[in-house]
Amino acid sequence: MTTVIIVDDHSIFRSGLRADLDGSIEVLGEAASVDEAVALIAELRPDVVLLDVHLPGGAGGGGAEVLQRSSALLDSVRFLALSVSDSAEDVVGVIRAGA
Repeated sequence: MTTVIIVDDHSIFRSGLRADLDGSIEVLGEAASVDEAVALIAELRPDVVLLDVHLPGGAGGGGAEVLQRSSALLDSVRFLALSVSDSAEDVVGVIRAGA
């Protein structure tokens, strides 16, 4: 079973995403900010992190900051960027950081 952490600052989005995930995916936890995400990822070490591009907390770096602060885990954890933004820069930043 694939393990996942959902990281988004909107609880309704996290709830909807959790409800839509396949039964072969186990959600280990959820985070709503950069600091919460970094701590949860380090503690639970999921297979995948579904990561919002825009997040509060930390130094203001959003999803890219989560990736930078979790860089030691990039070989074992996969990060998938989520965004409703139309801005290419939003997504490019997290891709450059390792998503």
